[in-house]
Amino acid sequence: MSMPLTNQQAGEMSEAEWQTRCDLAALYRIVNHFGWTDLLQTHMSARVPGEPNTFLINRLGDMFDEICASNLVKMDLDGHVIGDPARFNKAGFTIHSGIYKARPDANCIMHTHTRAGAGVSLLRNALRPISQDALHVIDDVVYHEYGIPATQEECDALGQSCLKGTSVVLLNHGLLTFGPTIHGAFERLYLLERACEVELIARTLNEPPVMIAEHIVQHAAVRMKKMRSSDEFGMLDWQALLRLINRSGEDYRR
Repeated sequence: MSMPLTNQQAGEMSEAEWQTRCDLAALYRIVNHFGWTDLLQTHMSARVPGEPNTFLINRLGDMFDEICASNLVKMDLDGHVIGDPARFNKAGFTIHSGIYKARPDANCIMHTHTRAGAGVSLLRNALRPISQDALHVIDDVVYHEYGIPATQEECDALGQSCLKGTSVVLLNHGLLTFGPTIHGAFERLYLLERACEVELIARTLNEPPVMIAEHIVQHAAVRMKKMRSSDEFGMLDWQALLRLINRSGEDYRR
């Protein structure tokens, strides 16, 4: 539940935009809680409801535990800041605008440089059907070649890669997920991160891992595809995490 708009905010944005700002700010605090940060180098965004050519993203220079609803930057897909001037991550704009253009169904995008994600990104087709965690994502995983950051070529190439799936391993780089909802994008990233962690653990062992039978892998893929198609995907986990950060007293709804 978000805080009510001030008189100034009410004159500048819709209730739907304010709610999305609160939810995106909460997402940054949740990511910070999990330790999925890399100083100022990663970013999450959300499309503004009713304004498909605009999105919200973090202001360059803010740590994730400093981000709140009112200091998010509103941008259009051409790179123009709407409202108060603010710095933003240019490579971040490339990533987010490219996906929003290519995927009209994407309403939230998350990008991280976690150790597990960056580790898996060093190997092509690294994720294998060796764990329950992997079965949650493996049918949806896309591997995207490393490109030149902040270029139009990379913007277009990433958009094309994201036509193939919503859980993306950016080779030599990190992880990215997107979805029709903020909680759905988070659920994808959590499951992908878990799969990467277990994969890296397996690669430190001195024995080959047990492979899950192909018919079970296929059954899991059908199940997960159905789950991801629902707007309720990830909602229970999201609500539980909101309660967690709200209990901590974090003031992100301002």
